[in-house]
Amino acid sequence: MTTTALGTLTWERAVDRPDLLAASTHAAISGWAVVDPTVADAVLVAAIDPDLADTAAMTDAYALPLSASVNCVLVAGRRAGEERTAACLVRATTRADVNNAVKRLLDVRKASFLPMDRATDESGMEYGGITPLGLPAGYRVLADAGVAVDDPAAGGMVVIGSGVRRSKIALPGALLVRAPGVEVVDGLAIG
Repeated sequence: MTTTALGTLTWERAVDRPDLLAASTHAAISGWAVVDPTVADAVLVAAIDPDLADTAAMTDAYALPLSASVNCVLVAGRRAGEERTAACLVRATTRADVNNAVKRLLDVRKASFLPMDRATDESGMEYGGITPLGLPAGYRVLADAGVAVDDPAAGGMVVIGSGVRRSKIALPGALLVRAPGVEVVDGLAIG
């Protein structure tokens, strides 16, 4: 078992705990670990109470710094009848600049958050657990540059969803922004 000093949770290698991950998330992490063997030891998972999956409740319950949490929000917009979708990764202390940065990056007139039912149906993940690791093909994954910045309060780690509400993933922010398909964007987050 791997341990880390992040909050009061017990962290284990995610590749060893498929029971704590959405199937697509486990497949994404396992595939990434084949390409980059450091991933197997660096991407960790911890079980949580599913009723505490929302960021504010989780950080309070498990003594995690709010700045460690990275939210993954799904957005969409249209241009010339074509829908363009993206997952936006921003620290929980900020919010995604959907009306300016995301709209510009997707090259759409208006970008909006996906409704909860659609987000969970299309991602195959549970609300409160949506993660950039294992999203369906076709989603752009946009990460604010601040996600990679080492936060001493979090020991360089960030906490993200696991695809299910009953667990969370922790990994170095600098590693998350190097995950397959992630695009790092300056100014994606505001606040």
